[in-house]
Amino acid sequence: MTETPRAQDPTADAPTVRARPRRAQRQRMTARQRREQLLDVGRALFAERGFAATSVEEIAARADVSKPVVYEHFGGKEGIYAVIVDREVEKLTSMLTDALGGSRNPKIVVEQAALALLDYIESHTDGFRILVRDSPVAQATGTFSSLIGDVATQVEHLLAREFARRDFETSNAPMYSQMLVGMIALTGQWWLEARSPDKQTVAAHLVNLAWNGLAGLDPAPRLVQRESGGSGGSTP
Repeated sequence: MTETPRAQDPTADAPTVRARPRRAQRQRMTARQRREQLLDVGRALFAERGFAATSVEEIAARADVSKPVVYEHFGGKEGIYAVIVDREVEKLTSMLTDALGGSRNPKIVVEQAALALLDYIESHTDGFRILVRDSPVAQATGTFSSLIGDVATQVEHLLAREFARRDFETSNAPMYSQMLVGMIALTGQWWLEARSPDKQTVAAHLVNLAWNGLAGLDPAPRLVQRESGGSGGSTP
């Protein structure tokens, strides 16, 4: 008697196929989000390496995009750098302008200007590093030096008024404003790396030197604002 062959299990000899894990899909950025991401990446690289040493390839690699994406949004690293510098200058200018407009007392103006610059350095370290790395204060032209010149012009009017009140030669006010603002700017560059002592102490010593001079230095200077509890106005 012929035996009926058994039906074959179609899966009996089939190799085991493991399901591949599905790759997590990256969330697609809007054009605005991508632009801001490239600016953030560029800011960090320019602060770390400087403009000349940073390449489009590095920016694209750190942002996890292709080089054409960088060119599409900014036309190259020059475009990214220009936008970053413009934004940082705007932030710093705003902070310094607010500080200079808060009081008519020259000593408090110096105090507020010093604190404003140190506040900016503390909260926008990468931005300040970019400004001073590629446009140092000693340079005749450049973003940071131009900004410091604008601030000195504002301070000049305050000093001229104070000079007139004390019967000093008012024509010297522009020179003194450059000295004063330059001293604050260079101290800020030093504090960028040092970060010690704290910014309130640095500002107090800046005002001490600017206001009293070396011959009349106070051995333990304090900020006027910390003594009075405000930004007040009486001349010390």
